[in-house]
Amino acid sequence: MLAAAATFLLFRRVLFVGYVPTESMEPAIRKGSYIVGCRMYSELSVGDVIVFWHEGKLLTKRIAAKGGDFVEKEGTSLAVPKGRLYVLGDNAENSLDSRYWEEPFVSEGNVIAKIFPWNY
Repeated sequence: MLAAAATFLLFRRVLFVGYVPTESMEPAIRKGSYIVGCRMYSELSVGDVIVFWHEGKLLTKRIAAKGGDFVEKEGTSLAVPKGRLYVLGDNAENSLDSRYWEEPFVSEGNVIAKIFPWNY
């Protein structure tokens, strides 16, 4: 019973195991791959792959810019607000990401895990 409780807490609070159902992160993470990440992380950096909530769905994307950085969107330079992220899928042709969303920034509070680099 104690082992079951410890395993439950480990996956609920520390580790994240997920499934990537689309090609949006190819070639780094193939469609149909399982990923493992950590729910406890100290800092998010440009280049990190994260899992986050967006419009009621869990998504996996790469951080392209953080608060204070500037990005180009539709010919306009946008400043990424503090505490927000601009995210892109590695497979630009098959990824609905910050480039297409009406609100292009993801709150750092919506990030639930940072994917371990050995997944990609």
